[in-house]
Amino acid sequence: MNKAIDKPDALAELREMASVPFEDAQAMPKSVYTSEDFLQQELEQVFSNEWVCVGRASALANPGDYLTYELAGQPVMVIREKDGNLRAQSNVCLHRMSTMLEGRGNTKTIVCPYHAWTYNIDGTLRGAPAMQQNSGFCKESYRLPTVHCEEWLGWIMISLSKNPEPLAAQLSEVQELIGDYGMEDYVELFYETHVWDTNWKVLAENFMESYHLPVCHRDTVGGLSKLEEMDCPPGKKAFNYHYILKDDSLKIAVAHPENSRLKDQWRNTTVLLSIYPSLMITLTPGYFWYLSLHPQGVGKVHIQYGGGLSPDFAYDKDAKDHFNATKKLLDEVNVEDKGCTEKVFAGLRSPLASPGHYSHLERPNYDFAQYLTGKLSS
Repeated sequence: MNKAIDKPDALAELREMASVPFEDAQAMPKSVYTSEDFLQQELEQVFSNEWVCVGRASALANPGDYLTYELAGQPVMVIREKDGNLRAQSNVCLHRMSTMLEGRGNTKTIVCPYHAWTYNIDGTLRGAPAMQQNSGFCKESYRLPTVHCEEWLGWIMISLSKNPEPLAAQLSEVQELIGDYGMEDYVELFYETHVWDTNWKVLAENFMESYHLPVCHRDTVGGLSKLEEMDCPPGKKAFNYHYILKDDSLKIAVAHPENSRLKDQWRNTTVLLSIYPSLMITLTPGYFWYLSLHPQGVGKVHIQYGGGLSPDFAYDKDAKDHFNATKKLLDEVNVEDKGCTEKVFAGLRSPLASPGHYSHLERPNYDFAQYLTGKLSS
């Protein structure tokens, strides 16, 4: 009789790794990427409680504009109301529990595609066909459950937590760090969704470190960044970040001549922000791009991918050329990252795989591991 093989305790292995000082630490154990139990813990204790980005606020510019998202198994809709506020609520009908809105668009009412129960934008039930003969039915008692929603520096953030910490307080240090960039005014010019064959944390960690740039991105941005000029400070409670200095060989990576907000070295500094758990932002003086990640199983990650230009580049006479150059570059970078991160996931599933020590340029990855350890309990 074959002896049963004990499954690794991924959380215990992560805690052991995270207990070591950064200078001696190794990368996260492979079990945290491959364990179904660990993924379930992430969904229940991280994604169900934290603030998660569902897009840019400018995507919902007009009353009735909406987007949909599935967060930790809960379908959610976010709608711009007539008063300009954003409303997030359940995207599940209160009758036979069908999902309702799909994708993005504009609507005056919310109609269930199953039995045509119809809701107002504020979630109140407007009408329900053929319910008059049910004496227990009271239209006024039906209202879609709300979901916490905040607009923060141009981002739409939602949380399933009953009492989430307000974003302004939680991320005040981000505002202090990058306030002069005016990120809230950057103009989103493209938005896409993708699914890659890797664990969500592999892609998150790939974004958090620029150690891989000269190799993985040798044909695109690798030559624009020097390892010796990268700065990776210790992370904060709710985010980590690092800096890259860039020269003007890529014009949109440095401040526009008319930009008077940014001074000195900030005019050619790129800030890479990782807002926990899964919003990754590359912010340059001239353009930005972002990934918002959500697991779709151990080996698949759903990606919101968008970006655009700072206002001074977006509205100058060469705006179209600026955008075309930016989008072409970012798409090429994304293809390179897809190949690298899918290779990592393929490798870490192998029997002989084991993590190695961090480079000093991977400090954000260590901080990410500390964050996960603090959020997860047995």
